[in-house]
Amino acid sequence: MSYARIIALTSLAMVAFAGNSLLCRIALKDTSIDAASFTAIRLISGAVVLWLIVQMRRGTFTGGGSWSSAFALFAYAAGFSFAYVSLSAATGALLLFGAVQTTMIGYGIYAGERLRTLQIIGLFLALAGLVILLLPGLTAPPLAGSTLMLGAGVAWGIYSLRGKAAGDPLRVTAGNFLRAVPIAVVLSLITLSGSSLDPAGFWYAVASGALASGMGYAIWYTVLPALKATSAATVQLSVPVIAAAGGAVMLGESISLRLVLASMAILGGIALVILEKQHANSAKPAPRDRPKAADR
Repeated sequence: MSYARIIALTSLAMVAFAGNSLLCRIALKDTSIDAASFTAIRLISGAVVLWLIVQMRRGTFTGGGSWSSAFALFAYAAGFSFAYVSLSAATGALLLFGAVQTTMIGYGIYAGERLRTLQIIGLFLALAGLVILLLPGLTAPPLAGSTLMLGAGVAWGIYSLRGKAAGDPLRVTAGNFLRAVPIAVVLSLITLSGSSLDPAGFWYAVASGALASGMGYAIWYTVLPALKATSAATVQLSVPVIAAAGGAVMLGESISLRLVLASMAILGGIALVILEKQHANSAKPAPRDRPKAADR
C-alpha cells in the first residue's frame, strides 16, 4: 500500500468516525427521530453493510463475535444516541474518547501494566481535563448527557478490549453488529410510546450506520495493518477535533474556552501515555536468540 493511499484511507476513516457524532447530533437536534429509533436503524444498517462487505471479501459469512461483545456494542450505541439529545458534537466526542482511552489504560493497570512517570502525569492530565469539562458552570455540559456519554465510552472501551484477541476484526465486528440488532429492536419496542420518526432522521441514522460505522470500520481495518501501533492510537486523537470543527461549521456550535482547555488536557494527556509507552517499548533490549545445541 502506497504512503499516499495510507494517508488518504486513514483520513477518511477518522472523518467517518467523527461523522457518527455529527450525524447523530444533527438527527436528534434538527429532526423528530428519537434516540432509540436512531440506535436501532444505525445498528441495522451497519450490520447489513458489514455483512455484505464480509461476504464480498470472503465469499461467505461464517459468523463471528459474541453476545457479550454485542451487549457492549449496544450499550455504547444506545448511550451515544441518548447522550446526543443534549450534548454538542464536540463535547460528546471528547467525553467519549476520554472515557474509551481511560477505560483501556485503567484495564492495563489492573492487568499489571506498570506506568512510567510521564504516563502517570499524562493519565492525571487527561482525568483533570474531564473534571474541567464537567465542573458546574455556565458552559458545563448537561450532567445526564455527560453521564450517558461517559458510560458509552466505558462500553466501547470494554468492546475494544474484548476485540483485541477475537480474530478477524471485520468479521467479528459484523457478527457483533448482527447480534446487537435484536437488542436494539427490543429497546425500540420498550420505548415505542415515545418513538418518533421522519424521513430526514431515518436517512441520517442510515448514513451513520452504513457509511460512518460500516464503511468506516471496513476502511479502518483495511489500513490498520499498514500503521504502527502508536500511529494507529495517536491518529485517533484527531476524531474529537474533527467533530468539533464539523459541529462549528455544520451546526453553528460555539467552542468555549472550557472546551478548548479540557481538549488540550485530555488529548495531550492521552497522547503522552501512548507515546511514552512506545518509547518504553522501543527502549527494551531485543530478546537474544537461544543458542543452538552446537553453540553451547
